[in-house]
Amino acid sequence: MPSEEHAARPTPLDLAGPAALLGGAMAGVAVLDTGLRYLYVNPALERINGVSAACHLGRSVFEVLPEIEAREDVLRKVLADGQPREITYTGQTWAVSDLEERYWHGAYHRLEDEEGKVIGLVAIVLDVSESEIRNEELKRARRHLALLDTAAVSIGTTLDMDTTCQELADCVVPALADVAAVDVFPPEVGHEVRHAPPGVLRLRRAALATVPSLRDIVDRFSRPGDHIDYQEGAAVPRCLVSNAPVSVDFLSDEELSSWGPSPARAAAYRAIGIHSALVVPLTARGLPQGALSLVRADGSPSFTDEDMVVARELAGRAAIDLEHARRYTHEHSIARELQRSLLSEPRGPHPHVEIASRYLPAEQGALVGGDWFDVIPLRDGRHLKAMGDVMGHGVEASVAMSHYRSLLRLLAYDDLPPHEILEHLDQMVERSGIDRAATCLIAVVDRAVGVCEMSSAGHLPPVFIDPGSAGRVTGVSVGPPLGTGFGGYRTTRVPCGPGTVLFMYTDGLVERRGEDIDVSVGRLSGLALPMSGRLEDLLDEVLDRFGQDAEDDIAVMASRTSR
Repeated sequence: MPSEEHAARPTPLDLAGPAALLGGAMAGVAVLDTGLRYLYVNPALERINGVSAACHLGRSVFEVLPEIEAREDVLRKVLADGQPREITYTGQTWAVSDLEERYWHGAYHRLEDEEGKVIGLVAIVLDVSESEIRNEELKRARRHLALLDTAAVSIGTTLDMDTTCQELADCVVPALADVAAVDVFPPEVGHEVRHAPPGVLRLRRAALATVPSLRDIVDRFSRPGDHIDYQEGAAVPRCLVSNAPVSVDFLSDEELSSWGPSPARAAAYRAIGIHSALVVPLTARGLPQGALSLVRADGSPSFTDEDMVVARELAGRAAIDLEHARRYTHEHSIARELQRSLLSEPRGPHPHVEIASRYLPAEQGALVGGDWFDVIPLRDGRHLKAMGDVMGHGVEASVAMSHYRSLLRLLAYDDLPPHEILEHLDQMVERSGIDRAATCLIAVVDRAVGVCEMSSAGHLPPVFIDPGSAGRVTGVSVGPPLGTGFGGYRTTRVPCGPGTVLFMYTDGLVERRGEDIDVSVGRLSGLALPMSGRLEDLLDEVLDRFGQDAEDDIAVMASRTSR
């Protein structure tokens, strides 16, 4: 605090009159010379600054109040051009206050003598801390409400877990943090993750967002998809155990070392200016999904209780979307694994029969379907080929598909014509209680006589490609889908000599929104064997040509016989 032992400079101003007039004013008033040194302060300004008038006189504003953000440049502009100016500044004076942040509003006017010579400034100062704090609180509340409104429409737009996590991270940066990371528990199905050492929590980093200035540095530590090992006692494990936010201001390197995954990162965190963090649990219906970690670096304030409330609200909303995505992903993975196990590549039933097949899942985010195919050897060198599609998606569709396939294999060995196989299969499905209808195309090829007998239960027609010719879509008598109990199937006989390719497919290959299915199927008539003559290359070309914008799973199978 400035002492009174200071020689006040003489002043050419007669301040007796103004002093008498301003002594009882509520606003703080000061007269400054051209060097911005105090010539006069009234009692109100003494109270505001917390020091006596004698401690002001002869000293500059910046000597008396070193912890305020007074704008010297603004004051000198007033001296230079005579234009009055007003500013609001913040900081701390010597006056005792319970407020962590104080605000003052100052108005500055130039003083001139009778000859027009500039002799100083008059400053009028008001303590506006309470109103400014209320304004700042209102601004923060509005920003937070806007953030919550944005989150309502930008988080959970898909059923993909990583997309949902990234939407959450992007939403809070830079509005609430300089860096945001979303870590989730690894999925239980379809992925093998090494076991974590004792006392270590292993999570998968599903999303990461940073302000541009920190992006390159943060990327060195981790990226989405990495598995993060958290030491015992770190903020994330503590947050998940307590199911409560954990807020930390890193006042020491020891605190910084214990916060992150490992103490080794403390120096790097300190180097980029990380000074505070907030970890919020992602919990839905009492089940932990993971954690949202928010970090602030140099230039950003520490987290407040209000920030914590907003972060928890955002995390709570996102956790519901994340739980839906996790359940979907869990079911999708089970269905995919089941379907893969059932759709093993069919082997040729005879050395003179060549088979190629493909199963192409729809784009990420679409539910797994009930597409299936099979090749079954029969007596006398004949073989049965089937292509089917159970209606619906998910685990139930995959399970129903396995039932259809098993029942068909039982019936195939009874040596029945295709239409009778479908009749019996339809009846068995109805009696078994399978509540999902399915389309199915059956083709029995007798290479000895060069004939293919086919019957369809609501399935799309096959394509035959004769040697040296373009493909032809072959009409087959079509009955109702299996599982309806209507029956009424018929067998169609089609020539199929050695070298002729039979191409079968599910509707995902050709069905497109806004286009008549007959038009889509008609394009298959242009299929032809590639120069290599290989069936594998034929399927690759078909999927490249027709499968790029598919909205459903695709199953395709090509076969041909030789002498």
